[in-house]
Parts: sequence; structure tokens; C-alpha cells
Amino acid sequence: MSTHDLYSNDPKESVWQVPATGSARFSWEYDDGRDRLLALYQKGKDKQWDGARRIDWDLEVDPCDPLGTPDEALSLHGTRHWAKMTERDKGELRKHYASWQFSQFLHGEQGAMICAARIVESVPDMDAKFYSATQTMDEARHAEIYGRFLHEKIGMLYPINDNLQALLGDTLRDSRWDMPYLGMQVLIEGLALAAFGMIRDTTDKPLPKQILAYVMQDEARHVAFGRMALRDYYQQLTDAERREREEFVIEGCYLMRDRLRGVEVLENFGISKKEAEEFSEQSEFLHLFRKLLFSRIVPCVKDIGLWGERLQKAYVDMGVFELGDSNLDLLMTQDEEIAEQLDRERFAAEEAERVAEVTEAIAEGGA
Repeated sequence: MSTHDLYSNDPKESVWQVPATGSARFSWEYDDGRDRLLALYQKGKDKQWDGARRIDWDLEVDPCDPLGTPDEALSLHGTRHWAKMTERDKGELRKHYASWQFSQFLHGEQGAMICAARIVESVPDMDAKFYSATQTMDEARHAEIYGRFLHEKIGMLYPINDNLQALLGDTLRDSRWDMPYLGMQVLIEGLALAAFGMIRDTTDKPLPKQILAYVMQDEARHVAFGRMALRDYYQQLTDAERREREEFVIEGCYLMRDRLRGVEVLENFGISKKEAEEFSEQSEFLHLFRKLLFSRIVPCVKDIGLWGERLQKAYVDMGVFELGDSNLDLLMTQDEEIAEQLDRERFAAEEAERVAEVTEAIAEGGA
């Protein structure tokens, strides 16, 4: 079955073309490199994994409750529409929300793959080219995994959200080599990490928990890469150049904040866009979700040296300014540990099952 047969809404175009700008840069210096970045490149090579094998795709998923989403997390909960919905309707609503969330993850990962490839092409330093090549493979794996989950377990996809598409387009059209780092590594990936983490830590469903934990293990390296490269480069910028980047961050953060409402889902349930936006803005869960989603972006932006007065005011307006003091290194260390602990638990259980099978076979042979 074609992916187009599974879209809840017609994506209108099968291929989105973004005109490329900027220069491809070759470096003839192959021996020099930053030790921290080369160490990250080595880790990127060591940590490659196969999504078809590491993830247990035999786990069952209920398409009408793929994430174990509580009623309170749904924007319609408590409204006049909710009172009229049957249990079947509520299951369909959960299916649509999960499809919308994971579809945006999927489209974002394809965008990350393209941006990582663009960084390989445009970044002037060989150590950064090396690492970006490993990230391109990571992002391809993530897109593969999210696509498989949507196709095989949910059976529905949503087109890319307009605001996410706008930010991706702005990131890719910019001719400055650092903009794919800033738009993708800091903004889109930072926001995605927080969204992944919130679902990973709240879902009681083993398959999405595995997917998100393993993807986040990779993404923690990607954000670290962006921080290293941009922190070094942004120290050299003029005040005017730094302000240009800060304006891009401000616009991108507002776009990301406004894309998180899932209005498209409610429209598919016959609710007008205006009313859907009102329900979303009134949702206490959405307000909490939004704040948590900036937990990775704000400290990263501050860390790389973009912390001008206008940017700080924008974060005060969004209610996320205090997140600038969050410990980003601790969050990423936890992402790594959660994935490794999940591996230990899963493969220890599989080993115990194999031992039990062998013991049983020996006992039957003796009898």
C-alpha cells in the first residue's frame, strides 16, 4: 500500500522541492581536528545500530491507544464535543493524535537527514564533515523507524505541519553554512528531543518507549555536535551577525510553539479551525507540554552565545526564560542511560528465556 493511501489529509504534492543555495566547501586539511568533535565522531561510529533488529517489532500495538494517552491530555476533554463522543470515537481521536505526533516526528527526521547532508557539503571543517556523515545515517534510521511504526502499527499518517515546513524551508534556503546547524540541531532537534522525552517517560506501551529511547540516544549526540560547532563559531561573529541569528531563533521558536496544537486533528473531527484553536489554547496539558518542549532549546541557545536582550524578552513572553539555567548535559546523560538500561532489561529477559528453553529441552530429553 502506498503511503499516500494512509494520509488523513491529501499532502497535495508528493515531492517538496526547496531551492538550494550556498557553497559546497572542500577542505584539504585531513589531519587537524578538534579533539572533542573527533571523539563525538568516534562515538557516532560506535553507536550505529539496526532499527530492524534492536527494536522488537513483534510487540502488539492498539491503533486506537498506541501511546496510552490519558483523557486529560486530549484537547477535547471536558468540552461539549467530548460529552457526545462514544468510546469508539475517543479511540479514533487517540489514533489521530498519535498519528499526527509521530508523522511530525517522521517529517522532521527526514528534514534532519537532509540538513545533516547539507552540513557535510557546506561546513568548512573536516572534523565536522566526518561527524555530520554519521548523523546523516542516524537520521535516515530514525525516519525509517517512525515510518515503519506509522505504516505497520497505526495505519495512518498526517502531512507535514505548515509551521514545521516553514522553519525547514527557511533553514535550507539560507546560504550561510551555520544555519542548518541552528535551525535543525538547536531548534527542531531540541524541540523534538523534549517531545520524545515526554512521551518516552509517560507511555506504558513498550514499542513506542523503545523507539523513542533509542532515537533519543542518538539525538543527544546530535545536539552536542551543534553546541560544539556553533559555540566556537559564534564567538567570532560581530554583534550584527549575532543579532541576525537571534532573530531567526525568535521566529523559529514562535513557529514551533504555534505548531504544537494539533488543530489539524480536531478539524478532521468536524470542528472548525477557530474553535479547535480555542480548545487547544485552553488546554492545561498543552500549556505544560509547551513549556517542557523548550527545556532543551533555551539552555542550548544560551550556551552557544545567543542571549541578546530581544531574545531574552521573547523567552519571557513565552514563559520559558528560566529554562536557560537548565543542566543540558545532565538531560543528555540521562537519555543515554535510559536507552542502555532498556537494552540491559530487554536482552537479559531474552537470555533468560533462551536458558529456560534449553533447560526444558534437556529435561524432556532426559525423561
